[in-house]
Amino acid sequence: MKKKILATLLAGVMVLSLAACGSNESKKDGSDTAKSDEGATHIYVLTAAEDHGWTGSVATFAKEKVEEVNKDGKYSAEVITSSDAAEQINKIEDIVASGEEDIAVVVQPMDDTVQSAIQQLVDAEIPFVEFDRIIDAVAPSAVSNVKGDNQGIGAGAAAYFVEQGMKPGDKVYVYEGDTSSVTTLRDSGFTDYLTGELEFGGSKIADDAKWTEDDLKAITYSGAMNWSRSDTKESFESLLGDASNADIKWIYAQDDELTMGILEALNGGGISDSTKDAFYANKPVITGCGGLDELYEVLRGNSYQDIAGKLGGIMSVTYSPSMIQTAIQDMVDHLDGKDVEQDHVIECEDVTSDNVADYPSF
Repeated sequence: MKKKILATLLAGVMVLSLAACGSNESKKDGSDTAKSDEGATHIYVLTAAEDHGWTGSVATFAKEKVEEVNKDGKYSAEVITSSDAAEQINKIEDIVASGEEDIAVVVQPMDDTVQSAIQQLVDAEIPFVEFDRIIDAVAPSAVSNVKGDNQGIGAGAAAYFVEQGMKPGDKVYVYEGDTSSVTTLRDSGFTDYLTGELEFGGSKIADDAKWTEDDLKAITYSGAMNWSRSDTKESFESLLGDASNADIKWIYAQDDELTMGILEALNGGGISDSTKDAFYANKPVITGCGGLDELYEVLRGNSYQDIAGKLGGIMSVTYSPSMIQTAIQDMVDHLDGKDVEQDHVIECEDVTSDNVADYPSF
């Protein structure tokens, strides 16, 4: 009897021992899997809220690229949006405070106050890419600073005007976006091309078409339109409220929203028919920038054709929110060990009715 009891006890101990071994083996496998998951770098992409307009469309294009990254499986990624700079700062600080390893950040700074949070990324040695708004104080620490060519926007508009027959000293009206460095660059790109200091599309203005400093005095600037369609519409109605301004042939708007404001003004009743007729008789040429679908619809021949047909030309320089995808790809390339250009400027191109089918809109 004692032998039977002892045998039973030994059998029980062996069962428990085997169960424990099996349990330990299971935990080890699970730990390896978790470690493998943790080893794959996670990319946080921080953008403005996905609401409307150019800025809101950045998040839409970011989500497309993030889906591609996640599908590839080598890295994981997610988009985090913020409604203002304060919220974005908090989210970056939360990422840093989490102490996660194997992470990277792509950020579209809401404004320059985000510098303090990005500096925390620098201090924590978290690799980051800046997009669109480049903050100079932290730019040298970035993997890449991806931005559109704001000077190129001005140069593209000027090159198009010259191609359409603009002569030195012709009257030009510039609808400016705001008072930021973006507007300053778009202004200088326009004049620098005309004076021969800047090229566009690999070419400079012909010597016999160059503008002098005196010629540049024929350019009038609107002041800040705050990137607003309605403000531009009101301003243009006021401009043509003086019939003597109907002879302005060359209108450079620094954003497609501003261009749409001009078209809406021409389509509305705020300008007299006689002034409109005088304006159209001059075959005016209007440019925009950005890739707004509403303006691309004009270029495609689907809207505002009664107005577009009376113009000497209409065009939009590229500055697409889809550039965020390049910023994300720069981070992926960096994580892959590839060389990435730190000052990554994406060149502009002129979009007209002839080539609009080749370009995405938003």
